[in-house]
Amino acid sequence: MAAFAVSTSATTTTVTVATRYVVLAGNPNSGKTTLFNALTGLRAKVGNYPGVTVERKEGRLLGASKDRPVMVLDLPGTYSLSPQSLDEQISRDVLFHRLPEVPPPDLLVVVVDASNLQRNLYFATQVIELGYPVLIALNMVDVARENGHEIHAEMLGRELGVPVLPIVASKGEGVRALREKILSGTRQPTATAPPRSFCEPSAEFVKEASALARLLMETFPESRFAALGEALLVLSDEKFLTLSGNHYPPAVRSAVAAARNRLDKLKVDWRSTAIEARYERLAEIQRVVTTETFAQRETLSDQLDRVFTHKFWGVLIFVALMTLMFQTIFSFAELPMKGLEQGVGWVGRQLGTLLGAGALNDLLVNGVIKGVGAVLVFLPQICLLFLFIGLLEDTGYMARAAFLMDRLMSKVGLHGKSFIPMLSSFACAIPGIMATRTIESPKDRLVTILVAPLMSCSARLPVYTLLIAACIPNQRVLGLLKLPGLTMLAMYLLGIVVALSMAWLFKRTLLRGPTPMLIMELPPYKRPLLRIVLRHMWDRSKLFLRRAGTVILGINILLWFLATYPRSAATEHTYAARREASNWRISSPLLRRKRPAPNSGTVSPAGWAGSSSRPSNHWASIGRSASAS
Repeated sequence: MAAFAVSTSATTTTVTVATRYVVLAGNPNSGKTTLFNALTGLRAKVGNYPGVTVERKEGRLLGASKDRPVMVLDLPGTYSLSPQSLDEQISRDVLFHRLPEVPPPDLLVVVVDASNLQRNLYFATQVIELGYPVLIALNMVDVARENGHEIHAEMLGRELGVPVLPIVASKGEGVRALREKILSGTRQPTATAPPRSFCEPSAEFVKEASALARLLMETFPESRFAALGEALLVLSDEKFLTLSGNHYPPAVRSAVAAARNRLDKLKVDWRSTAIEARYERLAEIQRVVTTETFAQRETLSDQLDRVFTHKFWGVLIFVALMTLMFQTIFSFAELPMKGLEQGVGWVGRQLGTLLGAGALNDLLVNGVIKGVGAVLVFLPQICLLFLFIGLLEDTGYMARAAFLMDRLMSKVGLHGKSFIPMLSSFACAIPGIMATRTIESPKDRLVTILVAPLMSCSARLPVYTLLIAACIPNQRVLGLLKLPGLTMLAMYLLGIVVALSMAWLFKRTLLRGPTPMLIMELPPYKRPLLRIVLRHMWDRSKLFLRRAGTVILGINILLWFLATYPRSAATEHTYAARREASNWRISSPLLRRKRPAPNSGTVSPAGWAGSSSRPSNHWASIGRSASAS
């Protein structure tokens, strides 16, 4: 075995910008987001990284002075620096400083799950090798103790060469000390640590990796301290160069290909030798820093999984939970949706009365207000959906649901991770499409995006209700179930069947590819934190309003303009002109009986898109009856 030797010289760089940046990184389900909320006090700014749908969440560190604020950036969870999804690519690009809009971090806090130490240390040691100032937040030490593992934080810090602080983020234990450590670390000038390695592969691999590291230092001098860790990734991960776009010049790509050819001739498995060597080193570290307080035993999560992931009982429980969720969404959301609908209508009537007749009145009432109302009216359903999803995610059940649905999804060429986007599409296809970013395969991601709008979203519910009320008799089936309710259920099932059928067709024609394997972590069950779940619901709902609302409002105004202009003399013969000229003095008894309230009969473009407002008499119908009379 050989050790790496890459000559560099450590320097100290003083950042003149007053704001300091702290990056929070770690594995999924390590409690990273819970810690982020504790450090920032739930006052986070949620946006997007340019060009992708991956959320960028950052907030100001509590306790930092106003003249020297500290911003905390919460990176998407990742298991390693070899990205498998869009989320993990963003984490990789931030750590390798490939995103100009994200400044280099002054401190990097890596959250490590103490109950799953070896796997979490894999990513942590990769980050340490990049040369950043690193602080390890050893989270969930209480869960590790319950499982019989006592982790010695000081000893772990000596093995890793970086500070380690034990915390329990969900209970707030150790968070204050961590915050003070972050503040003290960001007050000093950023010192880049000398490179070090946590894996010792064969001498042949070490030789090739060291030569590649020197080439990377010459090619990217601003990232010279990350050259050692980057060389390991570039050499051992055959997809790393492909997923990096045009970042690496041809000279680097040729050097990597030549190094791999030489290793192949020496019968050195460059794909796995560094990974195996790292895990061997991490297993040794875990043995040194861990004391087993009692023999291994079956945990509560293992006992629950025997039921929740059972082929029969697990599916039955899943169906019951989904039924409860949708029943609650459509029942509890009905009253606030009616209230919002009436409120939007009242605002439109008041504004119409205040402005008087004219083009501005028509634009604001039928273009802007009805466009905004078309989005706001579905906000209660969106909020309830995200509330349920947040509860399922925070308890750990969502991963089990994806595992159960993988058996069905695999039959149409997808895997269980497509279930969550399709579930979100029942409320609206927009958040469903946004959720596809966690799917690794581009083809599977595109298939899920294409079939998500086929799920029956909440905007179609009023249409279903009208058609069922008009065409389906209110009869009971088998003396228990009503026929209209069964018809509504059949409409939703039809959407599911069509979506799965189209996914099957896409995977065998345009987007042909192998059925992916589902490899995912089943996190331990835990009690959900209500404040975190409510914050998750609000952030997702606000994001929906901002993205969907602006698009729908813009399209609604455009359609209003196209329906209104150009004006000409022929406009006097339109139905709107007939209405104004007659001043609603129409002699037909039928029309007097169906006379709509002011500002309630015009069908705006928002209504064409599936507004839930109850349709009253269209101007076209009134015009035809008026001309007939």
